[in-house]
Amino acid sequence: MLCTMRQNKKEAASTRLSTPNKKFDYSLDYPNLNLREHPELYRVGVGEQGVLLVEPYKSEILPVWRFKTPEIASESSEAIYRMFLEYLAREDFVGADMARKFMQMGYTRARRYANHKSGRKYDAVTGELLPNEEDAVKAAAALVFKEKLALLNSNAKYQQMKAEHKSKYG
Repeated sequence: MLCTMRQNKKEAASTRLSTPNKKFDYSLDYPNLNLREHPELYRVGVGEQGVLLVEPYKSEILPVWRFKTPEIASESSEAIYRMFLEYLAREDFVGADMARKFMQMGYTRARRYANHKSGRKYDAVTGELLPNEEDAVKAAAALVFKEKLALLNSNAKYQQMKAEHKSKYG
């Protein structure tokens, strides 16, 4: 009986993976894939999933992604925003979504360092949540990315392309 239940779960999971609303697919050979040439393989996923995997976008956006200070975050978020607009102008949804993911990661990473100077949220030995130690500089850097992220997410063309991509590819 237990074996049958496991098999049914595997079959259900397999079926879910072939339906239109796929999660980010970590099984692809990302180092050897060019998703600009194969946008049909890209899945939006949740949040920042795949942000450091999807080429050639990772290599294009990562060099400008920084969040150490509000000034650096401002320069970085502006550069990423320009890239976002360029991707949209080229009808490159995958690039635009990757720019959005980097913007979101700028916010979440800066917030992590704003809350925990070491960047570690949990104690390495006990696994317990470490107390917050607010860093105003990193918090300000996070806010820069958060505001720009809202701008990206509210872009009508981006929303339309996202809906079309999800409808077509999952």
